[in-house]
Amino acid sequence: MYSNKMLFSIAGIICTNCMYAQTDNTLRKDSISEVVISENRFQIPFAERNKNIEIITAQDISQMPVKSISEVLAFINGVDVRQRGPFGTQADISIDGGTFEQALILLNGVKISDPQTGHHTMNIPVALDAIERIEVLRGPMARVYGVNALTGAINIVTKSFAKNSLTVHLQGGSSLENKEEGDGSGKYWGGGAQVVAQLGNKDFQNLISLSTNKTNGQRYNSATEDMRLYYQGAYNLNASNSLDWSAGYIDNEFGANGYYAAPGDKESYEIVRTAFAHFSTKHYFGEKFYISPRISNRYNSDDYRYYRNDLSKARSEHKNNALSLELNSRLTTSLGQFGLGLELRDEDVKSNNLGNHTRENFGSYLEYRTELLSKLTLHVGAYSNYNSKYGWEVYPGVDVGYQFIPNWKLNLNVGKSQRIPSFTDLYLKQPANVGNPDLKSEYAWQYETSLQGKIGGTQLEIRYFYRDINDFVDWTKNAGNVTDPTEISKIPYQPLNLGNNKMHGVSASLSRVYVIGFDRSLKYVLGYNYLSPEDLSYQTGIISKYVLESLKHQALLRILYNARNWEFSTGNRWIKRELNKPYFVSDVRLGYTIHHWNIYGDVINIANASYQESGAVLMPKRWFSFGIRLSL
Repeated sequence: MYSNKMLFSIAGIICTNCMYAQTDNTLRKDSISEVVISENRFQIPFAERNKNIEIITAQDISQMPVKSISEVLAFINGVDVRQRGPFGTQADISIDGGTFEQALILLNGVKISDPQTGHHTMNIPVALDAIERIEVLRGPMARVYGVNALTGAINIVTKSFAKNSLTVHLQGGSSLENKEEGDGSGKYWGGGAQVVAQLGNKDFQNLISLSTNKTNGQRYNSATEDMRLYYQGAYNLNASNSLDWSAGYIDNEFGANGYYAAPGDKESYEIVRTAFAHFSTKHYFGEKFYISPRISNRYNSDDYRYYRNDLSKARSEHKNNALSLELNSRLTTSLGQFGLGLELRDEDVKSNNLGNHTRENFGSYLEYRTELLSKLTLHVGAYSNYNSKYGWEVYPGVDVGYQFIPNWKLNLNVGKSQRIPSFTDLYLKQPANVGNPDLKSEYAWQYETSLQGKIGGTQLEIRYFYRDINDFVDWTKNAGNVTDPTEISKIPYQPLNLGNNKMHGVSASLSRVYVIGFDRSLKYVLGYNYLSPEDLSYQTGIISKYVLESLKHQALLRILYNARNWEFSTGNRWIKRELNKPYFVSDVRLGYTIHHWNIYGDVINIANASYQESGAVLMPKRWFSFGIRLSL
């Protein structure tokens, strides 16, 4: 059944190409090709990239049937979103078959990953309507961003000032299903609001965003309530010097039924609060030299209550802080561009079951990028890192791009990376999960090649990679000969270094925009990702969290049709994990825009599929919602 659905989807794309092969595509400018990728030191136009980078723009986001950043990422090729809480409450993000601890998350180039646990990495204070674009950089990114960018990085870029504006966005919806017994009365429902304002002028610019969401859940003990507040500012002292800063705060509470220790955690509850701030200056010395110092701080508190109605036992309270000091610079010469800099990061945690721990991380890096050779782009560098627990390490890397004919480029990427265990990996003490203070760091070499090109108006990218992780960390439990599920659930998971994790991956993507007349357009994005580990078999009796949820096949299809004031979009996902049955989820949106108003209706999971992305958490079945956005 699932195979037939995917065949119908692909057949639809082929038919679409046949139907509109003669349309004039020159009327629509490809805005993505003009995007400049910022890697803290280099500014690289998207069209000149020599790595696998995918971008979703603000316009794409506004027209997709999504309510959160996590839901947006679910439609990016190679990104595996394993949501525990629906509606953006909590999600684990991995890239190219890695774990959720191996992908680095950034906000405007600033690291916001959580040193306590990757489960809180997506605590991002920005409203969805305040995002300009999301950049997904797949592959080893340690050469650029340092430690923990083992499988890639995701950079969330907020809107830059263009003009004074105000956006107010309201939405609400329901599954129209009655609440489960013992979970109150009425129907399951939820809603939210966003307010985003841009104020200022060319010299003094401000962005303010506020979002709030509340739902009584979609199954027993899954109610959520969160508030996200974010402010960023920039001030141009003169043509050569500027300041920029930001601050954000999240207050998030949710029922955590099945999140970490199913089935015993049916009554669990979690309260998470996150604060983030940064300040930086930028200085240009002519056209040759640029330097930017930056300081940032991220604080997170996590109150996990295994029994929400009994706080006298099984309660975990964690507080962690990550302070970073950075210096990024770029020197332009006749031979090419040099990027160099320093980074100092201090991480600490205070917890009633992790204990109190501190570690420091010091990094330095040097990069070189040149286009001197005809049709060849070379980007090479190394990041040297010292961690107070794990010592010194160097991450070299090289990216080569060769444009062998117009509109076609062949890329080769090689790099080394490291992932330092989180405080939870090392020190957690709970009945269902126990840390391991003797864990070693994960190290990986990754080799990949990709082909990027254009056939008429169709963008095509094909990619192959091979990754070898040494001292791979997996949370496992040894059930031995125990077969009773109740007894197995009593055995705790513990992380172990389990040798090498070798992964082969192949991905392909197609995209095109058709302009039909002067007031209609059709856009599609089709992606497929296949992952093949060399060996994921453990000895009999070993139960693995990673093997159970590891991605095997991923097929994605997004279609957007605009006709004057009307727009129709659909997002479709077919997912097959190593040991779970495949599932197909299709979402649709129908919207209408008139003057400053946009009104839309969504149906999420239109086929009413029953599926799980992580652990024992059943995701929402069919969900109906309605929204209205005012833009001034």
